[in-house]
Amino acid sequence: MSRTRGFPNFSRYGLGVWFFLLGVGGIGMTSTVAAELSSQDLLAEGTRQYQQGQLEQAARSWTQAAQIYEKSGDHPNHIQALIYLSRALLDLGQYQRAQQLLRTAVQSAQETTQLRLMAQALSQLGTLHLNVGELDSALEILQQGLKVSREIEDRPLMATILNDLGNAHAVRRNETEALAAYTESSILADSLDLQPLSIRAMINAALVEIRQQSAQNGKIHLQQALEKTRTLPDSHEKIQNLLTIGMGLRDLSHQLTEEHATVFTQAAESFREAIGSAKAIGDWKNESYGWGFLGELYEEGGRHEEALQLTQLAIRTSQKGQAPEALYRWEWNTGRHLKNLGRTDEAIAAYQRAIDTLQPIRQQLSVGLPQNPASFRDSLGALFFETAALLLQQADEVTDATRKEGLLFHTRDTIEAFKAAELQDYFKDDCVEANRGRIQAIDKVSDTTAIIYPILFPDRMALLISLGGTMKKITVPVQKRDLTEKIHLFRTLLEKRTTHQYLPHAQALYDLLIRPLEPYLSEFGIQTLVFVPDGPLRTIPMGPLHDGEKFLIQKYAIATTPGLTLTDAHPLNREQVNLLSIGLSEGVQGFSPLPNTQQEVRELQDLFGGKTLLNEEFRIPNLEQDMKEENFTIIHIASHGKFAKEPENSFILTYDKKLSMDHLRELIGLFQFRKVPLDLLTLSACETAAGDDQSALGLAGVAVKAGARSALATLWFINDQASSILINEFYIRLKESSLSKAQALREAQTGLLAHPIYRHPSYWAPFLLINNWL
Repeated sequence: MSRTRGFPNFSRYGLGVWFFLLGVGGIGMTSTVAAELSSQDLLAEGTRQYQQGQLEQAARSWTQAAQIYEKSGDHPNHIQALIYLSRALLDLGQYQRAQQLLRTAVQSAQETTQLRLMAQALSQLGTLHLNVGELDSALEILQQGLKVSREIEDRPLMATILNDLGNAHAVRRNETEALAAYTESSILADSLDLQPLSIRAMINAALVEIRQQSAQNGKIHLQQALEKTRTLPDSHEKIQNLLTIGMGLRDLSHQLTEEHATVFTQAAESFREAIGSAKAIGDWKNESYGWGFLGELYEEGGRHEEALQLTQLAIRTSQKGQAPEALYRWEWNTGRHLKNLGRTDEAIAAYQRAIDTLQPIRQQLSVGLPQNPASFRDSLGALFFETAALLLQQADEVTDATRKEGLLFHTRDTIEAFKAAELQDYFKDDCVEANRGRIQAIDKVSDTTAIIYPILFPDRMALLISLGGTMKKITVPVQKRDLTEKIHLFRTLLEKRTTHQYLPHAQALYDLLIRPLEPYLSEFGIQTLVFVPDGPLRTIPMGPLHDGEKFLIQKYAIATTPGLTLTDAHPLNREQVNLLSIGLSEGVQGFSPLPNTQQEVRELQDLFGGKTLLNEEFRIPNLEQDMKEENFTIIHIASHGKFAKEPENSFILTYDKKLSMDHLRELIGLFQFRKVPLDLLTLSACETAAGDDQSALGLAGVAVKAGARSALATLWFINDQASSILINEFYIRLKESSLSKAQALREAQTGLLAHPIYRHPSYWAPFLLINNWL
């Protein structure tokens, strides 16, 4: 059954108005209107356009008004125009520009003691921070705005900010505080005869009550809000209310089972009224949401043919409204309706159109995700996984071997697109797109390498394996929830070096991930396994999986990559090695010393020569200078490092500061403009949080982020001496043989495994070779 797809955009227009997503480009400026209208006319014209849902036109009018006021030195009206403009930009998803304007407005209002305008700007700025998931900042700014509005006794502004503050509390799941703020806002707005604001606060309160399972209270408030909304003139705001009420009633119908039919019908009526109002003012985009949501209602009722027809209307109106952020959703729904009708080929084509429509606007959409790292995977990611599931279903049904294999490659390409998007969303920059390559080249790199591609669905795991230029698929009947529990337990026990309780879990995971593939691995004489792990599988190393007699690392060289298109597979040029070896053996900034680091750095210099930065020398200015002057092919950093759920909290410890991943990328990015690229980045003392697949995603993406072909890094912090032994053995084999990096790491790990003190996998298993394994 269809459920809401998207993610909350908790705007000032309503807690549930999550569907007005982003994706409109920059707003152009024209001089024609400005020549004909005064600045006051432009403000009024912008307001009219905004109420009719003409957001781009409203932004143009307000931009021109702001320019006129700025030139004339009219500070109050200039600030007001900036606040209006930021509102349109916020609805258009142009968060960065809106934030710049609002900060300018706040500063200007402070300097000119325009307290009312300052509170308005703070209110708008708080809503912006809320929409991009910066919840702490949103609360702080909104509370500051509320304080100012109370000081100047501006009751309408107080009512507005209280509604915004309720939204912030609601996103943080502080339902009691949210309801209190909404109630105060609604009562205050009622007393001031501000009906639109009173209705918004009432709708928001109802949505929180529905989330609390207070169904009767939610129903009463939604129905009251619906009756009041019907008295409003047709406008952008009225349509948003009707759509939000309809979504609330739809959710409510699932709680009120005895009243399901009645409430369900009311939801449909609300959507139809929204369509009528949108038609009346020519608001194509919001009309498309009305048709699309109505189609989802029909789908829930099992009326798939009618749902498809309604969704086609949604597609046509979103195209007329030039709203790709709505269009991709209706193409997605079309795919699902067609699948429900058994029209598989057409369904796949619709899903692919949805992905093609989404890709150019994906970054803008992801900006509005709540501050929840799983949001991208659970919302936008669902499109890619639904498409992959349908492709695999069709692959199971066809008998032609060539077509079957083509569908398997198409499945992998689809998940590859998701993985690149997920990593790009995690790092919030273009480093991923800049480093993407061609899968075809990866598949043909080596006949003795198998690429293992697990895809996790709720009720099963699909294992795609590419070897010898062919693609095979094995379906493993394991629930994702059960597999995730096994993985988390395995990772926890693996780090406990005083026990072997990890072993049964190592064998269970081997049975799920490797044993089904053993016939292919044997048939093709495979020597190296390259894993493209998904979700929780990123949090564990594959080397310590156990077949009952041996660890996997004793049988195969192993590498991992966040995505095949992100892998630049070229062998290390041993004739052009230029090493920068960095170490921090002293305890600084509250971190423990790494006493073996000094020896580790010296041994590497004995092997390769090159430059060193040790202890006090390891400061960011020294690192910047060396990076500018030298073409390093290997950078080795033996210092504490942490990969966090939020990439901005990931760092490498220097002598006096913390080096962020963004800064590291800037430095390593210098090599991209030189003839010799950075081949290997080693981080020998980093760690990720157990069970946190987002921090593991950051670790997996370190090579891509930094612009290096390969990275050697650790999932958890290990014994300093064991690390130094393994690292030294890895580099010796890399220098003195023709082994690939994956093979060199395997020999170093199995060497430590044979050591009487360090045979437990907690010592040797956390080392991962990421991306290029050659």
